[in-house]
This record gives sequence, C-alpha cells and structure tokens, in this order.
Amino acid sequence: MFKNFINNCKESYNELVHKTTWPTGKELASSAVIVLVASLMIAVVVYLMDKCFQVIMSNIIYP
Repeated sequence: MFKNFINNCKESYNELVHKTTWPTGKELASSAVIVLVASLMIAVVVYLMDKCFQVIMSNIIYP
C-alpha cells in the first residue's frame, strides 16, 4: 500500500515536470486581466439587477 502511494507520487511529479506545459508570464498576465474584467462586468450586472429589484419591490410594498 505504501509502495503504491510512493509510485503514484513519483508519477505525478514526473507528469508535472516533464509533460505539463506552463504558461509564460505574458500569457498569465493576459489571462489575469481577462478574468479581472469579466469579474467586474459580472459584478456590475449583479449590482444593477439588485438595484432594479429594490426599486420594483419598494414600489410594490410602498406604492
């Protein structure tokens, strides 16, 4: 059982070191900017939906 665990760890390390392609710094920065912009856009949409719902509900409750 312990031998199987060690073998699995060695295989995982070998795959991470030799078979995985890692992004360059430029690709990583570009992806980070895309994620940041998308997150901000989603936050704005959720904020606007919340404000619209608040106005609608206030008109229903306090006409």
